Amino acid sequence: MSAAATTVPEQYTDEGRLPSPSRRRALRRVLVSLGVLGVVLALVVGGGMWFLTERYAGNIARVSDVFEGLEESARPAPATPAQAVGAEPVTFLLVGSDTRATAGTGVAAGGRSDAIMLARFSADRQHAQIVSIPRDSWVDIPGHGRNKINAAYAFGGPPLLIQTVEQLTAVRIDHYVAIDFQGIIQVTDDLGGVDVVVAETTSNGPYTFPAGVNHLDGDQARWYLGQRHGLLGGDFDRVRRQQQYLQALFAKLFSTDTFTDAGRLDSALLAVTNAVAVDDALGNGDLLALAYSLRGLTPDSVDFFTAPVLGTGTEGRASVVYLDDVTADRMWAYLASDSLSQNAAEFDDEALPAVPR
Repeated sequence: MSAAATTVPEQYTDEGRLPSPSRRRALRRVLVSLGVLGVVLALVVGGGMWFLTERYAGNIARVSDVFEGLEESARPAPATPAQAVGAEPVTFLLVGSDTRATAGTGVAAGGRSDAIMLARFSADRQHAQIVSIPRDSWVDIPGHGRNKINAAYAFGGPPLLIQTVEQLTAVRIDHYVAIDFQGIIQVTDDLGGVDVVVAETTSNGPYTFPAGVNHLDGDQARWYLGQRHGLLGGDFDRVRRQQQYLQALFAKLFSTDTFTDAGRLDSALLAVTNAVAVDDALGNGDLLALAYSLRGLTPDSVDFFTAPVLGTGTEGRASVVYLDDVTADRMWAYLASDSLSQNAAEFDDEALPAVPR
């Protein structure tokens, strides 16, 4: 049959013609090129993830054996959200000092802590709660009777402190973080200072903090957080100052000005990660995955609480804080069901003043 008499199936016509050999070779080259480009992009992205992991997560020190010796059967059950949303709530025990380095060892020199906080990231990753437990809280420390809660540090390091907090709250601790507030304060200068508000004029060291808005640089923040005398609320004012400073710091860290300045952001993140240590069960990849899951969290979505208290008193020669067990049990129950933010208004009467002295 001659070529002129050959019929061409419709799928081979100009409207849907299969490529000629030369066109197929060209297409193959394009596909190969795209494949190579895809591999290159994958390597770049993967390398970028590796870089981020090593530069930031890898900059965080690890504390070993913080859950050593804890009897699993005696520990609280994991938090159970009232409504399942796929992920699980994550609870950190934050322990820090504003006068002695803690990062790297997990325990401040001298064995006592200036700040004890529970930090909960909700299962939906859209909310977080930070609950401060006054360091002078008079509690039962397993095997040591009643004492100030921060004495658990001295008696048994992170494991005993975790056991003490779990026994007090019936909230399971998933991870442990030691914070060197001196290191965190370095971030203040990297961010160009932070603003805090005080109710009354106070002085500490070389600085006076007038009533109203104060713009603090790093050295001023160090004295502001370290003030122990001249505060009418005593340790409660110090707790509120810590909360307020962290709010201001992270609001500035996540501000548009910081995210559009790569150098400033990098410097701040390096300083933050260098000032904390986490338990060695939380790997770099786990940290990065958690950080990514929290990408929608904003400073406005973080609620600050303080464990409810009945008042203060003395035990022997020690000034102590007595917790309100009835009200606190309700707070801990909301944490256990991952619903504290939704019920925050119930604790307005127990909240510390919005503006510290």
